Amino acid sequence: MDDQPVIEKGFLERPDLKTSILDAIAQTPQHTSLFNQIAQYTYELRTSNPPYNLRITDLPDVGVVDVSLQDGDCGQPASKKRRLDTQVVGAQKQNESTPPDILHNGPSPFSVEGTSFSIPLRKKLTLELVPTVEGGLRARNPTTGTVEFAVAWRDIEQAICLSVPEKAQPSYNYCIFPRYADGVNTPPPDLHVAEPMVWTMPDTLPKSSTFGGENDRVVIKRLMDEELLRFRKRVVEPDEKEFASNIVQAHRKGEKAFHVKAFRGSKDGFLFLLPTGIVWGFKKPLTFFAFDTIDSISYTSVLQRTFNLNITTSTTDSSSETKTQDFEFSMLDQADFAGIDDYVRRHGLHDASMAEQRRAKKLNINGIKSDPSAADGQNGHQGVENGNEEGELEKAAREMEAQEDEEEGEDYDPGSEGESEGSGSSDEEDEDGDRDGEDDEDSDLIEDDPGSAVEGEVD
Repeated sequence: MDDQPVIEKGFLERPDLKTSILDAIAQTPQHTSLFNQIAQYTYELRTSNPPYNLRITDLPDVGVVDVSLQDGDCGQPASKKRRLDTQVVGAQKQNESTPPDILHNGPSPFSVEGTSFSIPLRKKLTLELVPTVEGGLRARNPTTGTVEFAVAWRDIEQAICLSVPEKAQPSYNYCIFPRYADGVNTPPPDLHVAEPMVWTMPDTLPKSSTFGGENDRVVIKRLMDEELLRFRKRVVEPDEKEFASNIVQAHRKGEKAFHVKAFRGSKDGFLFLLPTGIVWGFKKPLTFFAFDTIDSISYTSVLQRTFNLNITTSTTDSSSETKTQDFEFSMLDQADFAGIDDYVRRHGLHDASMAEQRRAKKLNINGIKSDPSAADGQNGHQGVENGNEEGELEKAAREMEAQEDEEEGEDYDPGSEGESEGSGSSDEEDEDGDRDGEDDEDSDLIEDDPGSAVEGEVD
């Protein structure tokens, strides 16, 4: 086709878009000219020199050299200083797919000074957004002017905004998971993967930013959504329809909590049940369990007040070998059992046989389409179960009830009376021939000890 070279040039780094455009041209040939113009315009934007045609201005190609000379390099050659600056970012991710724009030390039109980062560094830095297709997020040291770490938009697998638990003043953590940095998937051996990024935004008006006094959290989410949209992603937030804790927040009563406190080994943290998966934070290792990586979820150590949640994952590495991992989270509050149960069942995470189906349904955008039955927990259960088979969650609930009955024992008189009545009815059915003698004997047992009738039934 005559239009293929133009499409090839315009979308060289996005083969998925190129394929979609060619398919669209095949179906609607009358739009061929329009697609050619778009591809040509995109190609000119990508190949032209800034600051003329890019939305981000003032990004000269010699920005790193200029900063090196301004900061002083103690007599070192400019090329050596530039190599050191690259290594600061390259320690996070340095390969052919890393766009050069985010490594430049030129100014960004969108920045927030004094942003508190906790991962990969616990430090206050300047958060900068580079709004181009080749741009991304970066953290700049306000003292030295160098970029501490950065990640390109195209390399972001998940962007999540979560309320910080157990804080009197509302604040939010932005969690950025680059590709292969979710703590579950194994990266290719020749790829140096960036660490996740976590920074905190107060839910108040900022002291200093380039957003004209607007709330930084809201503005940053909107800007990130605009940039991630071209890669069919968005910033994910908790949804009350998916999960909300039943535990009342003592520090902010009246507000819904979306976290579940738990322990992973000796480290305490929080689980967030989101529309796209489950997050464990906010300490290293920060972990994201996407639905397509979860093999199954089960419960252990189900007690009257707490229980443990076990997540089994199954992923395939670059050598096509399947890797299975088990993650155990302990001491979850029993008050959230029902909500977690509903979430797990609704997404079919309790059944390992549905894992392949979840992987086959992996979406191209990190937003889950709403399920009409999700609003009704009972309907959601029916949609997952497709029958009356007892799954892991039902077994755990049944075992918990049985254990509670065993712990209460003879102290729970109403239960003992109920069991005695059931034993009497069973005797009447099974011992018709010796009814008179057995009735007298059972009557004596009930009068002497209400719990002994259960023993008689077992015998």
